[in-house]
Amino acid sequence: MKRRIFTKIALLFSLSSVALFASWALSTRPIQINILMPAPFAESTTDLVQQFNKDHHGRIQLRVTRGPLETEAVSDLAISSLLLGKSPFDALLIDVTWLPKYAAAGWLIPLDPWIDQQQIDSIAPGAMLGNNFDGKLYRWPLVADMGLLYWRTDLMSKPPRTPEELIKVSLKLQKEGRVANGYVWQGRQYEGLSCVFLEVLDGFGGQWLEPETDNVGLDSSASLKAASWLRELILSGASPKAVINYAENEALQAFKSGDVALMRNWPYAWGELQKPNSDVRGNVGVTTMVASAGNRSTSTLGSWGFSILKGSSNPQAAAEAIAFLTSTSAQKTLFLNESYTPTKVELFKDQELLSKSQILPELAKALESTDERPSTPLYAQISDVLQRNLSSILTGQSSVSDAMANAQANTKKILMAARETK
Repeated sequence: MKRRIFTKIALLFSLSSVALFASWALSTRPIQINILMPAPFAESTTDLVQQFNKDHHGRIQLRVTRGPLETEAVSDLAISSLLLGKSPFDALLIDVTWLPKYAAAGWLIPLDPWIDQQQIDSIAPGAMLGNNFDGKLYRWPLVADMGLLYWRTDLMSKPPRTPEELIKVSLKLQKEGRVANGYVWQGRQYEGLSCVFLEVLDGFGGQWLEPETDNVGLDSSASLKAASWLRELILSGASPKAVINYAENEALQAFKSGDVALMRNWPYAWGELQKPNSDVRGNVGVTTMVASAGNRSTSTLGSWGFSILKGSSNPQAAAEAIAFLTSTSAQKTLFLNESYTPTKVELFKDQELLSKSQILPELAKALESTDERPSTPLYAQISDVLQRNLSSILTGQSSVSDAMANAQANTKKILMAARETK
């Protein structure tokens, strides 16, 4: 009898020990954080993620899910996971144009509890554009990104500063046989074309969409001039006809080969142009896009930043991971290793960075004159409308006036339909 009682006591003790050990193991297991990033950023931040996990060993374990290469495919993946219910991701690295849609859908947590005014003041003003929605901060920038005009310093003493001058210089250099093509840019029917158009539209003094009133300006005189100039680039021969099939990489490869005088692209291209296999290495300058007399030149804001998903079980830990990945030291590393433009004001004055990159002051200037694309949850739809109509102009399928009138009408229909369903 005593032996039976002892056996039961021993069994209960054993079970209690197992339960206590399991409870202790669960309590000491690191918090798992998963961030979805586009493939290039997932690869570029590998060392930073390893460093974070080393520094937070036993407390937080950060994992990065490598998303597709195409940015829109990343968004599709993220939205699919959100619509299916519990997303496997705690945070997303999102493009600046996605924020209004994600925030309006209620998918994001405001970052205000973790970001104070001092931190906000440390960011270059241009890099803070597009991070807020309805008065709340939903996104914290990892890198700044803006459209730039690259020019050959061995072919000209200074870059063209007006639309007319750009065409004139391009044709002159071609006529002299110094380059095969004058100017390359993103003319394919995709988001890059919208970015190109916004810079040109700004340069002619126009506006795509007035954010406060939803007033559409695609049939304005400035808009017609901007679209006409893009078409003239091809008709005049200043840009090759093939540009209607160019995205960023095609433009970069053409410029990198030494056959082009001018190129519109993003800051990442600078690092590629300095590699040993670049035929223009050491002969490239950067500036903002051209503008007509009386108007300022601007750069379309690109920019990628982190947002925390509402369904995250550990938003505090996710915020810690984001703070590490966007820290001054992390941004410095990303600039030196990947040519990613920093967002911290102090880094544009960093002597080590200045000694290794002659374009840092130009990036700072460009960041001061950025323009964000329309901040609306309907951005994807209205950008698609613009791209389609611009493409019809560039390919000669529609006149400028007809295409832009169509873009104006369809954009207004999208905005009106959204208001009626509210």
